[in-house]
Amino acid sequence: MKWLFRWAITAFSLFVAAWIVPGIRVEGDAWLAYAVTAAILSLVNIYLKPLLKLLSCSLIILTLGLFLLVINGFALWLTSAVAVNWFHIGFYVDGFWAAFWGGLIVGFISLVLSVMLKERESRPQ
Repeated sequence: MKWLFRWAITAFSLFVAAWIVPGIRVEGDAWLAYAVTAAILSLVNIYLKPLLKLLSCSLIILTLGLFLLVINGFALWLTSAVAVNWFHIGFYVDGFWAAFWGGLIVGFISLVLSVMLKERESRPQ
């Protein structure tokens, strides 16, 4: 059940990123695109992101953690490429800066909504 809430939060975050960032666009059935892209992004974050963090550990330390924003953007760009090329879902990210800002927005909104959800779960009824 927890995974379902995280997936819904990620899908909503992708919706907001596509709405705000000019280089992110959705074609076709939008809600299907957000749903599938959220699932792909979750898998990229689970399996590939730790490897990218490990390989770029020195850059993360050198930039005091700011390189993590680049990794988030790369994860969003890769997710878009997988969604478009493998699953034929119309979620497009055009270029580095669109991926960077989209990754920042997706990460921020996911963090805020996850914290709000945890606070609500831990609050006594």
